Amino acid sequence: MDVSSSTSAPVETGKDPMKKALEVQEQQIVKVLESANEQSREMAAQKTGVGKNLNITG
Repeated sequence: MDVSSSTSAPVETGKDPMKKALEVQEQQIVKVLESANEQSREMAAQKTGVGKNLNITG
């Protein structure tokens, strides 16, 4: 599941600080989800033997 978002939102000087804080938090959540998604892909690749670290010890 790919999550696409624009991280370079224009900053308005008169914007509500609470809204800005929520936007920053949302961006951080998206980054965490993307990181978790990447980690799960790497784990699956290692289990199936097509990852970066191949387990050749058996």
